[in-house]
Amino acid sequence: MTQLNIDMPTVAVCSAAECAYNTGNTCHARAITVGDGVHPGCDTFLAAEPHARNRERQAGVGACKLPSCRHNDDYECTAEQIEVGHLPGHPVSCLRFTPR
Repeated sequence: MTQLNIDMPTVAVCSAAECAYNTGNTCHARAITVGDGVHPGCDTFLAAEPHARNRERQAGVGACKLPSCRHNDDYECTAEQIEVGHLPGHPVSCLRFTPR
């Protein structure tokens, strides 16, 4: 397998305990995608029992589909890190979302 080393913002905390990628409030996906163009939801969220094999890996933000966020530059997140969790009335979301 070819390995890529990419600088990207990290998911510092994820409080979505019901996500398969979450163990101990840490996301272990390789990278997540944020947003559906309107809401800053975590598109990578998967409601299932935790199954992260590589618990050393910390997720990064691979893409952000919210051009309305001030941290978005060409559909990539420019924040140093983000937090993922619950917003009232919305799916699991990027809590770092800041409107322009």
